[in-house]
Amino acid sequence: MFRYAAFALFFIFGFVSHLSLGAEVKVMDKDDKLCLYANVTVNFSVLYATSDNKSEIATFDLPSEVTSNGSKCSNTTSTLKLNFGAGHSWSVNFTVNGNMYQADSITFSYNLSDSTIFSKSALNDTLSVDVRPHITDVSMNTCYSCMSEETIRSDSVNQTLWNVLIQAFISNGTQSKNLTTCSADLPTTPTASPTTVAPVTNATTSTPTPPTTPAPTLPTPTTGRFNIKPDENSTACLLANFALRIGIELGEKYQEINLDPNVTTASGSCGVNTSELVLVSNALIIVLTFTNDTKKFHLQAVNVTANLSSGVVFSEANSSLSLWEAAVGSSYMCNKEQNYTITGKLTIFTFNLQVQPFAVKKGVFSTAEECFLDSDLSFLVPIAVGVALSFLIVLVLLSYLIGRRKSRTGYQSV
Repeated sequence: MFRYAAFALFFIFGFVSHLSLGAEVKVMDKDDKLCLYANVTVNFSVLYATSDNKSEIATFDLPSEVTSNGSKCSNTTSTLKLNFGAGHSWSVNFTVNGNMYQADSITFSYNLSDSTIFSKSALNDTLSVDVRPHITDVSMNTCYSCMSEETIRSDSVNQTLWNVLIQAFISNGTQSKNLTTCSADLPTTPTASPTTVAPVTNATTSTPTPPTTPAPTLPTPTTGRFNIKPDENSTACLLANFALRIGIELGEKYQEINLDPNVTTASGSCGVNTSELVLVSNALIIVLTFTNDTKKFHLQAVNVTANLSSGVVFSEANSSLSLWEAAVGSSYMCNKEQNYTITGKLTIFTFNLQVQPFAVKKGVFSTAEECFLDSDLSFLVPIAVGVALSFLIVLVLLSYLIGRRKSRTGYQSV
């Protein structure tokens, strides 16, 4: 049975572009005066279990059409609640601290019975997650502004906020034009505390484009040892040892990420015809799906989600692969470095690879079927190429000599 992995994402859940226009809300007090203003853009990435015992990642934006039922204001506490879709909501609780205010918590509730977002969900429950945002030390009578992206991580859910403009505890019903700007939007300085800056006239600003930088050269990734058990008292039903690197193309930029097994949680499922390995690290969610036809197994699907350092959420998948093939009852092994183009934007690199997703006995790998690069025959390839080239050269020389001989015979007859 699928078990949710606690995930703290980079990446990053196709490529997800931030195209949402955001939601703008004005909350009125009992005297019908403006008491809370918000213009925010939020992207949600939710890992959930499906009815066929697999895992999927749903990625969606906070729509521009929301309601604010449940929002409220007082002198010391305020709540912004945005309701959207089929039973989803996103709320922020604010409190006053002296001459400052802050956001104490964000509560995101999502309805798994909404099939338009959570296709084939195994559950129909409405679940909630509570997180603490980095909205602190906001001067009273100012708007908190943060155009940069901030990803807030929690179990099974990532929330990415950007183009944020919020003012709680508005006095006299008038929104302030002064800003308390988040540190991410400020020029690099020795201090990084929020600062009140000059008034602005436009409440919405486009997301800044990060500068293009060359991808660093990464060391060989560390080999991880992962296994899946049906329950705590059973032996492993899926085994996987490998070091893994992910290559990502974002427009003209290319970036690589090593999977760190020391901060990676493994979960998944073992089935008769399909088995799944889910790896969740600080920056990545990787879902590997294996299938078998009773005689051979292979890797059929790869789904990678990355929460990139730039704040962009990247996700690519291919479910029509035929990699790492071996007989059921054996394991597949390839110690040499290999790279596989999963999609036009996603490449994976493997090192020290050995997997067995079916028919594991006593929790250990069965006899391995080696890839060609590891086999004793691999050294014959350059020899065969050399022999073929030598034969071609000899053939050309013979043709040349025969041609010259015929030419001389022709001259003598004349």
